[in-house]
Amino acid sequence: MTAISAFSSAQPSTTSARAAHVDAPRSARLAPALVVVVAVQLVLLVMTAFDPSRLLTLLPGLIDGDVTVRSAAAAIFAQVMGVLTTSIGLWRVYLVARYRPVADVADSALPKLTVVVPAYNEGRQVLLTLRSLAASRYPRHLLQIIAVDDGSADDTWSWIKKGHEELGDLVTAYRCPKNGGKKHALVEGFKRATGSIIVTIDSDCEVLPDTLRLLVAPFVADPDVGAVAGNVRVLNREAGALPKMLDACFTTAFDFMRASESEAGSVMCCPGALSAWRKDLLDQIVEEWLGQTFFGQPAAIGEDRALTNLVIRSGANVTYQSTSIILTQVPTTFKVLTKMFMRWERSNVREALVLGRFVFADRGPGGRPRRGLQLMFVWSVISMVMSAALFFPTVALLLVHPMVLPLLLIVSLVGSLPMAAIALSARDKETALWALPWGVYGLLLTSWIMPVAFLTMHRGGWLTRTSPLPAHMSLSSLSISMPTMVEHSGANARAA
Repeated sequence: MTAISAFSSAQPSTTSARAAHVDAPRSARLAPALVVVVAVQLVLLVMTAFDPSRLLTLLPGLIDGDVTVRSAAAAIFAQVMGVLTTSIGLWRVYLVARYRPVADVADSALPKLTVVVPAYNEGRQVLLTLRSLAASRYPRHLLQIIAVDDGSADDTWSWIKKGHEELGDLVTAYRCPKNGGKKHALVEGFKRATGSIIVTIDSDCEVLPDTLRLLVAPFVADPDVGAVAGNVRVLNREAGALPKMLDACFTTAFDFMRASESEAGSVMCCPGALSAWRKDLLDQIVEEWLGQTFFGQPAAIGEDRALTNLVIRSGANVTYQSTSIILTQVPTTFKVLTKMFMRWERSNVREALVLGRFVFADRGPGGRPRRGLQLMFVWSVISMVMSAALFFPTVALLLVHPMVLPLLLIVSLVGSLPMAAIALSARDKETALWALPWGVYGLLLTSWIMPVAFLTMHRGGWLTRTSPLPAHMSLSSLSISMPTMVEHSGANARAA
């Protein structure tokens, strides 16, 4: 692929170097690549076959506390989980093989689009983000870009102003008088949006030339679509082994997890890095989203999954568009990585509780129940609970029987196969190779995050940045602060 920035001669971007590595999977290549995964999963299914009636014969021993019986029961439990895991895995493989992204549409069919870019302490990267958006193959008269500085303590605002000066009327720039959090910044952009579709993009990302037009294609093809999740890949992959492994991790999170969710009924989380929303639907739910609390405190993290939950509750479809790709900066150190994952897992636990309140009564377009979404939700909850509940017993087992570790490593490598298969389907051999070490890395160094997230789910700190929030947020309180904001828009820009 060619470089995406029209200004690359002045300020070279790393996007073109990464673009060659993020070709979206083609379904025709994907199905054969997953044959290996299917074969391995079937072998595991046969190996974990069991007779459920054995459990009934063990109940008396469980009540009496017989150690032998408890051990046998634990073995059966492991077999049950093995069968469930394998069955769900096979189902997902089938869904992914069936998945097809929506094709591009003609310029005449494209809607007016507003891209909101919230930024906090992002520095020069926000300018690169704005340049990549400006270089998009989207009709300029249908594109509006709004950059919001969320009270940054560094020079982010100066880079946003430079973007406005460089790109002219295409970019509208706003500066909040103080840091109020990502939700606050997004809403300030929403309120000024003129497009019928709003795209939210993180300020540490860069898009490819066709990212925006491909992201809105599902809205054009299906009026029942309320939100679309884009495909997030790694921008700074050459920064070390950790970004390379995370790129493999993202492959599974998007081209496996979200692709299968999309086919099953609804994506459960539109990523903050790249998502699109119908503006008329946002207008109906944004105040509830902004005022959300958890344990009496503002829900400051997981704003992307929280907003997705509200779209699902409305009855609209939430789909995944694998061909709409964005490249994002990821952590290069273990410390920052664990903080990012902790924030994600805490919000996953919280929003699972929220989704659980209505998912079993959920109805999609036309009032049809979304059984696939319900099954995906149940399995996600089981996975989270088991991951948290089994961590400490597993550690204790390893201390007593260290020889169990090789078995766990084998299991982690098997779990990495979907990553490798999907990467190979996109002809990305390097990512496929890094999928295997990520399986081991995740097992040994990040498996503790989920149990800790369960115990600390009430904490809402951003962790990777300082983001103080007011006790309560509402649209009316934001309206009061608007006159104090610094605004740059078109020819009538006012000086900061």
